Amino acid sequence: MLGVVENKTQMVDRIKKNSSVYLLIEAYLCSKQYVSLSAHSRREYEACLRIASNTKIHTGKTLGATAIMNVSLRHATECYDQWLDRGIYTANKIASTCSVLFNWAMRRELLMRNPMIGISRVPNPPRKVMWTPEQVKLFLDTAYSEWKWRSVGLIVHTAYEWGQRIGDMRVLTWDKIDIEARRMDIEQSKRKADVHLPISEPLAYVLAQQKETFGFQPYVAPKMNASDNVFKPYSKVEFGRYVNQVKAAAGLPSNLTAMDMRRTAITEMVEAGVDIAQIKQVSGHKSLNSLTPYIRHTFAGASNALAQRNAYLKGKEDEQ
Repeated sequence: MLGVVENKTQMVDRIKKNSSVYLLIEAYLCSKQYVSLSAHSRREYEACLRIASNTKIHTGKTLGATAIMNVSLRHATECYDQWLDRGIYTANKIASTCSVLFNWAMRRELLMRNPMIGISRVPNPPRKVMWTPEQVKLFLDTAYSEWKWRSVGLIVHTAYEWGQRIGDMRVLTWDKIDIEARRMDIEQSKRKADVHLPISEPLAYVLAQQKETFGFQPYVAPKMNASDNVFKPYSKVEFGRYVNQVKAAAGLPSNLTAMDMRRTAITEMVEAGVDIAQIKQVSGHKSLNSLTPYIRHTFAGASNALAQRNAYLKGKEDEQ
């Protein structure tokens, strides 16, 4: 943490409008809202707030040394422009974290308006990295070849097979799986969409083997070693580390990530000419706009579209 506080309740309660942003951060890091976050999110929030606190503004002070009630849109803009030197994604993450901080301050009537709301953010560049079918196969073959990577392979396998988020597959439980009926039913964590998906024969075979080994506990793909005699799902950081190990062992490009599997699966459906309404039933997206990032201009997609058009025109000719 940025500091050690003996009485957290007192720390939160003694913050006033003329207190510094630094003390506001200290108080927020003692709040129930912050403590309720996952360990990974807490680390990310603290790192972002530390950077924000040390950012200098035109007054010659740092943002952290500025009184809460004096923080303005100008200050926020100046800070954001400096954060952009760290990259667009990082700048937006810091800005979002600061926005959470100032919203918390507003609820405590320390601010009238969140100064981060008015800044002009640069949109995060869309990630376009895709796995090829050969790369997916190589990754899965490598992961399944080692016991220590077995659950990692299954998480990636299900994410690709079903076009789901890695986070949902990391915590997937057996009560959502019916191997005999060949179906999986979950509520997605992000959009709270209910999706009902079939289990292919190859995946059913892998799941059956996994259940023989890990069916006594709730998680479909838990960490391979129990902690305190309890099997737990991989954390985001742990999972990423193991994915990198598998990629290195398979000789795969380092820019590929497990999260790209969902994009790859959805884009493959788009290129195959699958109806958008059906893709939404798989992906859980609620609108066409949310699927737009997955619609790429590719030779395969254009070829499929023109082939369907030509087939339609030929059918019209045959009717005449």
